[in-house]
Amino acid sequence: MGGIRAGEKPMGFVGFSQEYATEEVCREKLFEKRWPGGFICPKCGKTSYSLLKARWRYQCNHCKHQTSPTVGTVMHRTHLPIRTWFWAIYLVATDKRGVSAMALSKQLHVTYKTAWYVLHRIREAMGNREESYILQGIVEFDDVYFGGKKPGSKRGRGTKKMKALVALSKSEAGKPRYLKMKVVPDLKGKTIGAFATKCIAEKSTIESDAAPNFRKPLKEKWLHKYELFDADAEMLTWLHTVVSNLKALIQGTSHGLDEKHFQRYLNEVCYRFNRRFHEKSIFDHLVFAVAHSNPLGLDALRG
Repeated sequence: MGGIRAGEKPMGFVGFSQEYATEEVCREKLFEKRWPGGFICPKCGKTSYSLLKARWRYQCNHCKHQTSPTVGTVMHRTHLPIRTWFWAIYLVATDKRGVSAMALSKQLHVTYKTAWYVLHRIREAMGNREESYILQGIVEFDDVYFGGKKPGSKRGRGTKKMKALVALSKSEAGKPRYLKMKVVPDLKGKTIGAFATKCIAEKSTIESDAAPNFRKPLKEKWLHKYELFDADAEMLTWLHTVVSNLKALIQGTSHGLDEKHFQRYLNEVCYRFNRRFHEKSIFDHLVFAVAHSNPLGLDALRG
C-alpha cells in the first residue's frame, strides 16, 4: 500500500538470470550473506580458511573443521542447487499474491513435495526475521477468524475455525506502516495481553473495538482507545483491508487452510507487507534471512 517508489522495482527474470547466472556466483553471494564480516569458523571462531572447491567446503586453517554457508540454516542438507533456492526466494519475495507450492514446483522443475518443503522453509525464515520487531505509535488491533461461522454467531466470535490476532501500526497521518499476525489458541484476555506485550511497545496508542477481552489486558501499559464495533463505521479500516487481502491470498494462492502450518502463511504476508516500499532490495534481505535461520526439520513440516 502507498505505492512503490521510483527505481524500487525488482530486477525481474532477465535481471536475475544475468546477475545469478551460475551456481558459483550464487554460492559466493550466500557466503557473503552468511558471513558479512568475513568467515568465522562455527567450531573454534577463527577467521582464516581455505576453500575446498571440489566439494565447496570452507576449511578452517586452525582446527580443520569444514563447513558451508548452508549448514545450520533452513537450507541445511539441501540437495538442490543454490541457484534453484535463489530463484525460489526471489519468487516468494517479489510476488505480491504469494506463490503456491504447485506454481513453485513448475518454476523450479521439481516435485510438488520438494517445492512445498522449500516454500515452508523460506516462510520460516521470514517469520524468524519478523520475530524481533515490535510495533509502536498508533496501532490498530483486532482478532480475525478463518473459516465458516456458526449459525447466529456475531462477527466471527464463536466460529469453529482458526483464530488469529492482528496488529497494524500507523503513521501520524494515518497511513499503514508495519504488520504483526499471530495464530492463537483462544481469545482470552491473557492471550491478548501476551501478544500485546511481545508485539506492541508500551505507551503506544492501541485502537480496537470495545470487546471486554481486549479492554482489561490493555488498560495499563498502553493508551487504549476503543469503541463499539460498527460494520458501517470507518474503524480499523487499514487492518480490515489487510485481513481481506490475506483471505484472498489464501483462497487464490494457497487454496484453503492448513492449520498446522498456517502461521507460516501469516509470516509470508507480514514479511512482504513490511517491506513493500523496498521491492528492489527485498530479495537481498530474504537471502540474508535464509542464511541466518535455523534448520527446520521434516518432523516440524509433516502432518
